Amino acid sequence: MDTKQTSRRNLLKYSAIGAAVLPLTNLFGKAKAKVEKPIVLSTWNFGVAANAEAWKVLSAGGRALDAVEAGVRVPEADGKNNSVGYGGLPDRDGRVTLDACIMDEFGNCGSVASLEYVMHAASVARKVMEKTPHVMLVGDGALQFALDNDFPKQNLLTPESEKAWKQWLTTAQYKPIINVENHDTIGMIAMDANGNLSGACTTSGLAYKMHGRVGDSPIIGAGLYVDNEIGAATSTGLGEEVIRIVGCHLVVELMRQGQTPEQACRTAVERIVKKQPQKSKDIQVGFLALNKQGEYGAFCLQKGFNYAVYSNPVKNQLFDSKSHY
Repeated sequence: MDTKQTSRRNLLKYSAIGAAVLPLTNLFGKAKAKVEKPIVLSTWNFGVAANAEAWKVLSAGGRALDAVEAGVRVPEADGKNNSVGYGGLPDRDGRVTLDACIMDEFGNCGSVASLEYVMHAASVARKVMEKTPHVMLVGDGALQFALDNDFPKQNLLTPESEKAWKQWLTTAQYKPIINVENHDTIGMIAMDANGNLSGACTTSGLAYKMHGRVGDSPIIGAGLYVDNEIGAATSTGLGEEVIRIVGCHLVVELMRQGQTPEQACRTAVERIVKKQPQKSKDIQVGFLALNKQGEYGAFCLQKGFNYAVYSNPVKNQLFDSKSHY
């Protein structure tokens, strides 16, 4: 047998061995990381309690959609949390208005904006998704829909929030303070045991905003986006800047192009900086993302943004996000 024929047979032999090994390794010969699922992530320190509730659903084999709804209902009902739901700081007219959205693994989504008198805005958003041909209901229409679906009507302005609003009226200075959680969001994204993704985002919005102002939180693609083939992302901070770049849709599309969750979040933040370099020094925006492989990451403008993670190896820990500044 000549040398060429021997070489060819050896090449085929080792190619076959390589093909058998390939599913277990990447191009660098390292074992492929095991996907850890289920997993749930959420923004800010109040995400710890929210994650714990979501984990009850996920650890029992439940659907990610049910988990994120259950999770965000915790801060929505917490009167001491003045940026989400009951007890949220009001607009400049003293009215508490809520914004929320939800999205499932099939691309179904629902949203409410400028909703008054109903605590669980994310659950109303889910009803919009499941019971109407629409994506978003706002204002009086959202309230009427909620009442028609047996959500209780109640006063969301607590004595503490009312006192803070009256104190604000003495100066009426409209300048949110970075990382003071008077204008932040609970954004939650999760992957269940079946590998399906869902997300929810809910807030009472900027404290002392103009009545009728809506930020990124209820806008699909801005405050939240889920693509079950690729991953999910949510955001927090000054919503106007997230809307300008359609932030969460951007993060998911960057992951589609091969960026890791952290890289995608960073690229989105850097786009905000590029568009408004001076303004970006005085505001906060943060993104949180999860891909289909179970990898997650975050990035923000200013130091101080944190996020909570609950999975089998990571038992509901709080992490500090990397930042641009």
